[in-house]
Amino acid sequence: MAAFLAGQGFVVSAPEVYHEYETAGTVLLYDAPGTDRGNALKFEKTVAAYDSDARAALDHLKAHPACSGTLGAIGICLGGHLAFRAAMNPDVAAAACFYATDIHTGTLGHGGDSLARVGDIKGELLCIWGRQDPHIPLAGRTLIRETLEAEGVDFTWHEFNAAHAFMRDEGLRYDPALAWHCYGLVTELFKRRLG
Repeated sequence: MAAFLAGQGFVVSAPEVYHEYETAGTVLLYDAPGTDRGNALKFEKTVAAYDSDARAALDHLKAHPACSGTLGAIGICLGGHLAFRAAMNPDVAAAACFYATDIHTGTLGHGGDSLARVGDIKGELLCIWGRQDPHIPLAGRTLIRETLEAEGVDFTWHEFNAAHAFMRDEGLRYDPALAWHCYGLVTELFKRRLG
């Protein structure tokens, strides 16, 4: 996704989520050991640390000479939740959240419930979900959508007949046509809101 957005002319940063725990450049593979390690760290890291990392990344982008100063966030899975939280920063004009895990359960890290802070989101959200995603079932998606609506957040909502990780270009769940469509949704949002 970062390379795609850079190719569309956006200044992009892709920070390492678990820099406190892993050597710089470590890639946690999407296999059993990598998934287990990522899930363990997801719950071990504090929400305050996730938020501090987001603020540092936003400040880094804002200071880049090619940046217009208008900021956005994007993420997939855990990153979708982190983009949702990044949108709580008042200078984030747009955020794209792909099948964001743990929002409905309030189980990201220690010390915070993202739904309790939905009112802090001032930019526009793009929320994309797979209906066959066991990590965010219908009841969870409904809770998130109803909370966004109750708080008057500016958002668009898309649910597709797809499984979790349908954007990842490997494995049986990958849906290339749907992924391409979603790239278009993100591009439209970012060009409209970020310039």
